[in-house]
Amino acid sequence: MSEKFTEYKNLITEIKAEAAKRIVGQEQVIDGILTALVCGGHILLEGVPGLAKTLAVKTFAEISGLDFKRIQFTPDLLPADVSGTLIYEQMSGKFSVRKGPVFTNVVLADEINRSPAKVQSALLEAMAERQVTIGEESHALPSPFIVLATQNPIEQEGTYNLPEAELDRFLLKVILPYPTAQEEVAIVKTAGKANEIPVKKILSAAKLKEMQNLLAEINCDDKLTEYIVSIVSATRPLQEKQISKIAVRSLPKKDDISRYISFGASPRAGIALLQCAKAQALFNGRDFVLPDDIKESALAVLRHRIVLSYEAAADGVSSYDLIQKILEILPLP
Repeated sequence: MSEKFTEYKNLITEIKAEAAKRIVGQEQVIDGILTALVCGGHILLEGVPGLAKTLAVKTFAEISGLDFKRIQFTPDLLPADVSGTLIYEQMSGKFSVRKGPVFTNVVLADEINRSPAKVQSALLEAMAERQVTIGEESHALPSPFIVLATQNPIEQEGTYNLPEAELDRFLLKVILPYPTAQEEVAIVKTAGKANEIPVKKILSAAKLKEMQNLLAEINCDDKLTEYIVSIVSATRPLQEKQISKIAVRSLPKKDDISRYISFGASPRAGIALLQCAKAQALFNGRDFVLPDDIKESALAVLRHRIVLSYEAAADGVSSYDLIQKILEILPLP
């Protein structure tokens, strides 16, 4: 283990300890946000109200030292409220650009599923292209640029389903569970004042860029890359002309899950899974990927990229069940 990787392993441990001052439990959320920051990707946090989704995002923005803005999504939100608009200046007789809140490093898109299609398309351009078009000109967003979005899964009135194209742009989707009894006691003791607990600025844009560049130095064996492609390919309904030669480990008939899937994950999922596996290796101070890094990352990377069939709904099968089954069946390299 080189000194450089040991240094970053200690840094990650320090960041987690600092976040734990405010956030009780929710280790999956802390790991997920850290992974998104290091990989330069976006993350979708799903959970019922009161599980510290917003607090977690604000805490990491403070720890990272990055510029942070929050957008509260509502049904009456307009694209200009996100990206910005042109303002006519009467004195000069010209239009000037007024940039929206998306021009920052960390965007908290709170309750993202409450906004209509036009707003979603404006955010999609920012997420996909790292730029925003206002009028006839495109404006580059700051670097790094990360969207941390939250959504409430139980409230359906006044909500809109996120389009698959936008979901695919999220590196990870993390589902927040309820806290344990012991964790909830600690939460209640804070009396809702956890956001007042001070946290240290540990990261910076430059330090984060170093960590992102370090991912390229982490080695992933070709056999593990084929394993990643096999996992992604197994999420797709079998079609004779589209079966990858790499994914020759087709599932036995008794384990065929294709009837539960309408659409599987795209190649972008494979790229995301490799990046997240490398991030796991970095967090553990290694310069190489292990199969366990891939398996630990698979659920969060794939769960939002699988479109389930009506048969899955009828049989009570979730994307979690399907991914677990795939990991169980496919042999390790």
